Amino acid sequence: MKKKLLSVVLGAALAVSLMACGLKAPETPAADPAPAEDTSAPEAETEAEEPAETEQEETGTDAPAAEPEVTLVYAEVNPLDTIVGQMATAFADKVAELSGGTMKIDIQASGVLGSENDVLDTMLGGGGTIDMSRISAFALTSYGGEKSMLLSLPYTFVSREHFWAFASSDLAEEFLLEPHENGSGVRGLFYGEEGFRHFFTVKEIAGMEDLAGMKLRVSNDPVMNGLVESLGANPTVVSFNELYSALQTGVVDGAEQPIANYKSNAFPEVAPTMILDGHTLGAIQVIITDEAWDSLTPEQQNILMEAGEYASQLNKENSQNAENEVLEQLKADGVKIVEVPDVTPWQEAVKGVIEDNTKGQEELYQKILDMAK
Repeated sequence: MKKKLLSVVLGAALAVSLMACGLKAPETPAADPAPAEDTSAPEAETEAEEPAETEQEETGTDAPAAEPEVTLVYAEVNPLDTIVGQMATAFADKVAELSGGTMKIDIQASGVLGSENDVLDTMLGGGGTIDMSRISAFALTSYGGEKSMLLSLPYTFVSREHFWAFASSDLAEEFLLEPHENGSGVRGLFYGEEGFRHFFTVKEIAGMEDLAGMKLRVSNDPVMNGLVESLGANPTVVSFNELYSALQTGVVDGAEQPIANYKSNAFPEVAPTMILDGHTLGAIQVIITDEAWDSLTPEQQNILMEAGEYASQLNKENSQNAENEVLEQLKADGVKIVEVPDVTPWQEAVKGVIEDNTKGQEELYQKILDMAK
């Protein structure tokens, strides 16, 4: 009896000992969990590492700080309150927004960096002191911009709608990239316009015939020289920064500008007569040096293009209204505004200029004209 009791006690003690070790008694039919625990441990460890790697990769890709900070100097010959100045501000603000503040457009307005030709000389000469600029389409004429010259020919665009039909066409990019493809070292980003350009004079005039013999300021551009000569006037090259004093001192008798620029640069003070002949639409484009463009990441290049589209559209929406407001202000201020009910005599006078400057590009020029239909 004592032996039997001792056997029972020893058996129970063995069972308790095995359970305390986390193991099952050999006679238990359930599977031993130990191997399962050993096998699952490495898998759990691997799964814990993978999300950490993914999170790190996503953080590295999406973080704005990954893009290098950059500042691009932007030259503008007119004040910031002009149509083109407002376009520059909208462009700069949009670039800052899209880049999260890592890209800055440093606008140097009111011609502090020189005239359009001065700016172009600096940009094409390299050195990186000016990265971007807003220029008139005709400014590229003297730098091999044969296609851009077509945009500045007199009476090419019959309306703003005509110009924007071109600016949104397949031809637009071809014109913008012309200087880059010619090896000039700059490329166009987007288009805008600053309204039709008109002549203004120191003395009162009543019509086209009154311009005969006058010294009219021009930039050093063959199209504008030809236009002024065809009207019987004398083209006189004067830097834009010196134009106010040239009008004041009699170096020139008049000049031509879009309405908004005429007022913003205080030209009515010294030349209070404007004749609304609308000889050309102030087609403009924003350009960037190839050196600056190539220094940007693809993401930064895309930001410039997107901001350019935004600024261009804003310019399109605001230009007409802004010009109308300025024109009413000029009339209220006593400026003599001469209407031109029929531009046919003006068009006839400049036919030779158009023929001379479209040779070899007649078909391309006709495509632009056809966009008015």
